[in-house]
Amino acid sequence: MIETKLREDICRFGRSLFERGLTPGSSGNISVRLDDGGWLVTPTNASLGFLDPARISRLDANHRLTGGDAPTKEIPLHRALYDTRGSARAVVHLHSTHSVAVSMLPEIDPRAALPPMTPYYLMRCGPTALVPYHRPGDPAVADAIKGLAGKYASVLLANHGPVVAGDSLEGAVFATEELEETAKLYLLLRGMNPRYLSPQQIADLNKTFGLSVPEHGQE
Repeated sequence: MIETKLREDICRFGRSLFERGLTPGSSGNISVRLDDGGWLVTPTNASLGFLDPARISRLDANHRLTGGDAPTKEIPLHRALYDTRGSARAVVHLHSTHSVAVSMLPEIDPRAALPPMTPYYLMRCGPTALVPYHRPGDPAVADAIKGLAGKYASVLLANHGPVVAGDSLEGAVFATEELEETAKLYLLLRGMNPRYLSPQQIADLNKTFGLSVPEHGQE
């Protein structure tokens, strides 16, 4: 029953993301880690708007296909986040417009791709890393994410899109949406000298909600 519900949830969230234009065509992929160490993951060349629960790929703990259609080619990307973030139970990767646009800007700090603009960005995403461009499906992108040593739940892939891990499927989806909205805000306010959250305000969020969020631009 639990796996059946997860399959349905993947399809439900995928359709929602697709219908709001957050991942067009057959772009984007979603995975959920199961209690037995296996995964459910969206198939290759599948639109998130038209997923079939019965055709979701099922991988075992050794990442071998045991059911459903062939999985997305981005398996190394998902695996890198699971391997480095022990709390991760789901990973969402999209080609959302504003996040991709931010990933292409020359001024972006790889250690903090977006500044502390809103409390919910910090609470849901934490700091966001930017990793260099690799072609889709290239195992080298997994090495780049592993190099982050699990410090980031949200990552921008340069010229490609966001990939976000969460402690639940819902949490990963909501964090990805928050990242996209923050990227949109950044682009709207670029060059306007906006007021970001202060170090004191960030410290208050850290203390109140148990976060571990550095000031923008700090090591």
